[in-house]
Amino acid sequence: MIKMTTDQGSRDRTGSDETFLEVQRSPEFQALRKALRGFVFPMTAAFFLWYLLYVVLSAYARDFMDVKVFGNINVALIFGLLQFVTTFLIAWWYSRFAGKTLDPQGEALKARVENGGPR
Repeated sequence: MIKMTTDQGSRDRTGSDETFLEVQRSPEFQALRKALRGFVFPMTAAFFLWYLLYVVLSAYARDFMDVKVFGNINVALIFGLLQFVTTFLIAWWYSRFAGKTLDPQGEALKARVENGGPR
C-alpha cells in the first residue's frame, strides 16, 4: 500500500492524484498488468472450458459418465473430483507465478513511488 504523507496540510508527491496517474501510464505498470492478464485470462478460460465440459458431459453423455472405472467409482465422480484438484492446482500455480513475477515488479514500482515518483 502506498503511504500518503502530508507537508503543511497539502499532499506529498507520493499521495497525489498525478503521481497515481503517472504510475498507471508507466511502462512498468503496463508490464505488470500485461503479466497478470497473461496468466489470469487464459487460465480462467481454460478452467471454464474444463468445467463446461464436465457439465455438458453430465447432461448429454450420461452413458459415458456412468461408466464404472473401478468398484462404484464412475467417470462422473472422477471428473467431479478433478474439478477440485484443478482449482487447487491453479491456485498453487498462481501463487508461484505471483511470487516470482508479479510481486517483485509490484514492489519495485511501489518503492519508486514512495521514493519520489515514477520517473
